[in-house]
Amino acid sequence: MSIDSDLRFMRRALALARRGQGRVEPNPMVGCVLVRQGRVVAQGYHRVFGRAHAEVEALAAAGRQGVEVAGADVYVTLEPCCHQGKTPPCTQALIRARPRRVVAAMVDPFPQVAGRGLARLREAGIAVDVGVGESLARELNAPFIKRVTTGLPWVIAKWAQTVDGRIATRTGQSRWISGAQSRRLVHEIRGRVDAVMVGIGTVLADDPALTAREVKARRLARRVVVDPHFKIPGAARLVQSAAAPVLIATTQAAVAGDPRKAESLRAAGVELFLLAERPGPLYPLAPLLRHLVEGHQATNVLVEGGGRLLGALLDEGLVDQALVFLAPKLLIDEQARPALAGAPRPELAAAVPLRLHRMQRQGEDVLLDYRVGGEPAKGSV
Repeated sequence: MSIDSDLRFMRRALALARRGQGRVEPNPMVGCVLVRQGRVVAQGYHRVFGRAHAEVEALAAAGRQGVEVAGADVYVTLEPCCHQGKTPPCTQALIRARPRRVVAAMVDPFPQVAGRGLARLREAGIAVDVGVGESLARELNAPFIKRVTTGLPWVIAKWAQTVDGRIATRTGQSRWISGAQSRRLVHEIRGRVDAVMVGIGTVLADDPALTAREVKARRLARRVVVDPHFKIPGAARLVQSAAAPVLIATTQAAVAGDPRKAESLRAAGVELFLLAERPGPLYPLAPLLRHLVEGHQATNVLVEGGGRLLGALLDEGLVDQALVFLAPKLLIDEQARPALAGAPRPELAAAVPLRLHRMQRQGEDVLLDYRVGGEPAKGSV
């Protein structure tokens, strides 16, 4: 195969892989294409966490169609696994099928694989090529790569703002800055992430449910409220709703000051996570994110505000992606609420760099999708 042909088949495998978004996490999205004499003869992708991986899906499709796999080329977006998890090792299935060549976009950063799967294929006499479409594969699975290499989830900061950078009027009115198409997209994102996070100010101002509505949700997001002073009302919609799990991040001192509320919330099924206290108004948020990974297998966390929480996460360097919905409005009021509130950056050299990933129209709005940090996704995202 030529390099161009290899990339063409790998792009097809990557497009297949993306179909699993929201259903396969905490696993990576993986697609697989079987090619014989320059023609795709079978394909598959990882559809649901705990079920067959992409390679097994593609081999099964070949079996149903009566396609001979021996001597074919296999294109897979991630190194085949070689360990027993919820499913058997994919390397065993491939070795039994005896393809001529396996082309993997990238090595799996998961420590139990990390090159071992490719080594087993080579030991079995199967030719292996690695790196075709690697940058695309890393971009697709950047959340998975970050989680397995750092222990932190992929954090998506989202806000809607006027063209002059305001998310609410001086009185706090914010419904609705963005249009209906933008709001529907936000609900679709809620329906594929593991957690939706807000600050207590957003809860007190808007009493949101933080659930995915009027869309087909692929998973049920945990609703997380950062509430250091334990101001959450017992009557808040997200506390009263049993539609999705709730976590309140507060402090030991605040809980000790209102034990009856803590007992009532726990009885309602609310999880309390204790933030580490330190001098000053801010609390370290990395431990909360690590807890979402370790305690709840979170890969993607959507942060919807408010400005102080978003600013604090940016100050800690914890944000990976920024989704900015730009509405065709101007408030022209310096006392209207800004999109972000964090540590001041008096010089341009201290500005947080962004890299524009894509831009698209959402009705009358414009969605600006940035990667935070300005650099393309790499192995240690």
